[in-house]
Amino acid sequence: MLGRDLVEAGRYRLVVSRACPWANRALISRRLLGLEEAISLAVTDPIQDERSWRFTLDEGGRDPVLGIRFLSEAYDARETGYPGGVSVPAIVDIPTGKLATNDFQRITLDFATEWTSLHREGAPDLYPEKLRGEIDEVMDAVYQDVNNGVYRAGFATNQQTYDEVARRLFARLDQLSERLSTRRYLVGDTITEADIRLFTTLVRFDAVYHGHFKCNRNKLSEDPVLWAYARDLFQTPGFGDTVDFDHIKRHYYQVHADINPTRIVPLGPDLSGWLTPHHREQLGGRPFGDGTAPGPVPATEQVPAPGGQPHVGWVVSLFLDHPGVGRAWLLIVLVSVFDFHVRFPSG
Repeated sequence: MLGRDLVEAGRYRLVVSRACPWANRALISRRLLGLEEAISLAVTDPIQDERSWRFTLDEGGRDPVLGIRFLSEAYDARETGYPGGVSVPAIVDIPTGKLATNDFQRITLDFATEWTSLHREGAPDLYPEKLRGEIDEVMDAVYQDVNNGVYRAGFATNQQTYDEVARRLFARLDQLSERLSTRRYLVGDTITEADIRLFTTLVRFDAVYHGHFKCNRNKLSEDPVLWAYARDLFQTPGFGDTVDFDHIKRHYYQVHADINPTRIVPLGPDLSGWLTPHHREQLGGRPFGDGTAPGPVPATEQVPAPGGQPHVGWVVSLFLDHPGVGRAWLLIVLVSVFDFHVRFPSG
């Protein structure tokens, strides 16, 4: 945890993998709150080796700010043989090169409550004080049965354990579907931390959890409520523009060799559905409350698309830069872009 007295613009670097749902939370929160200038971003290779997360996406295989090849070097700088392993998200203190925190449960809450002096103008309140009790209750259930539930199902080593956690997972998803059938967001009428935490699992569900982790009672796209809810968030600036399906699929299918020994990455699923109309606006709600949408994704942080084609973030920027452009036309462009990616993937 970084207390308010330790928050300082430019002092820290957020290290993430775009494949990781826990790190995706931090990416979304940072975007929504406009912290891009306050805390810089390092993105690791989705494929780990024996030293875990590595910076092989950067020139020379080193992070250009921290000057290290592996995230483990920042862990070792803090404590040799750091207990608990090397994980993302991680916040590294740039001057010392030491890990500052890897508390994935606290990082986003700290962004919302301790980094307020560095928030952009119009930043939403993602953890409103009057709703924190309900938000915490919802987040705890989502963490136990959904965020962590898919992992427990995927790495189960006996039938009894798998059956138990898989049933709990889908029972919780059914409850969430019922809850969201009459409200646009999980708590209150605006996006909160609870929505961020559920989204990062839902967006990976059909791509990896349904098949790779055997969470296959049904697909996300077969639940009309949760599928529309996830699409609503995906099409909201700050959500879909942080998602890299290529990194997600390659990480899960190629790193978890005990589950997928061939390391073959499947072609599907069809991603174009993420960009179809969701009609969730009919439930009301104000995505950013009294705030505003975040600005365009910084050029250096845009998620690269297969084959060099425009990514969803490029089209989302059109919404922000050219508000007069029709939403229907933009959705046509979005669907066309994803249809191209699906039909003609890069080699």
